[in-house]
Amino acid sequence: MLRRFFSAVLLMTLLGCAGAPSVPVEPQALLRDDAFARPAQAISAAEVFAIDDAMRDYLRSAWPLMRRHGKPKGLVDALYTRGELKLEYDASYTRNASQAFAARAGNCLSLVVMTAALAKELGLEVEFHSAYADETWSRSGTLLLRSGHINITLGRRAVDRARGEDARHWTIDFLPPGEIKGLRTVRLAENTVVSMFMNNRAAEALAREAYDEAYWWAREGLIADPSFVGVINTLGVVYQRSGRLADAERVYNALLLRHPHQTQALHNLSQLLEQQGRHAEAKPLAARLAALEPEPPFHWFVQGQLALRRGDARQARDFFAREVARADYSSEFHYWLALAQYQLGEVEAAQRSLEKAESLSTSSSERDLYAAKLAWLNQRKH
Repeated sequence: MLRRFFSAVLLMTLLGCAGAPSVPVEPQALLRDDAFARPAQAISAAEVFAIDDAMRDYLRSAWPLMRRHGKPKGLVDALYTRGELKLEYDASYTRNASQAFAARAGNCLSLVVMTAALAKELGLEVEFHSAYADETWSRSGTLLLRSGHINITLGRRAVDRARGEDARHWTIDFLPPGEIKGLRTVRLAENTVVSMFMNNRAAEALAREAYDEAYWWAREGLIADPSFVGVINTLGVVYQRSGRLADAERVYNALLLRHPHQTQALHNLSQLLEQQGRHAEAKPLAARLAALEPEPPFHWFVQGQLALRRGDARQARDFFAREVARADYSSEFHYWLALAQYQLGEVEAAQRSLEKAESLSTSSSERDLYAAKLAWLNQRKH
């Protein structure tokens, strides 16, 4: 089954998490088109779900299945049950529908977008849902990324028997069934999904320090859905990273005016004020943040790294173990736990942690790295 997404750390949202209804901002009041070079290739919301000839050919080849089982179930069988496409999970890059189909790989959002594009080509009703799942965090350089969860349903969820509507529907999810059961979901509008896609692309550009590109992706995401909290915060991060601190402050304040307890904006604005020596203004924000989030993401992980630098592998192991206990999904946490365990001579435990890190890897390069470390450790054991 497919799985899902420090000093000077900036917090961002990837994919988007379900939450309270958002109040939209006025995009033009926050945008600064004059400050960023336009991308060589125009960014278009239409390309997110665009379908190409190869995808149409695939649908034609799957037509016998759809004729036998109906379009929704036939499409699900063709894509996932029979495994003809041999799709792979790859969190390294957020692909649009045609890119995910060509690569036969993608993260959760990419695979949802690809499935939706094929379903829409067949004239099927499509619903997107965000689930209230435990948040997950990852790191890219000095960016911390919070990932939400999204799935897709083909066909109608409700039935009106008087009108003779077909109640059959199929939900495609990329979490194991045990994690899906009992999750409360909220329906997402398609424009919000487009905004999530643009937000992911902006985050990926930020990780490469491509600030001009990141701005235009965030801009299009904000225009697609001015109420999506994740992309508003990301726009602030783009400004902050590119040195436009007044613009970043304006964005964070606009977000906090609508969502006073938005922890990412609180963190980022507090950091921005500290950078400018405005300690008195930053202090109440930091206090609010500490009350909302006493142990922020990566807290014990950072403590573990500091302990390793001090040469205290035992304390580092304990700190890493605490981070693993609350975020078992992170391959990075398991890897660093393995390092501390190895330094303490706990070779068997280090091997188990490395095996876990490899199994949780979200990209081929990460899997190759952990596999190489594991092979080296096994060789040392023998």
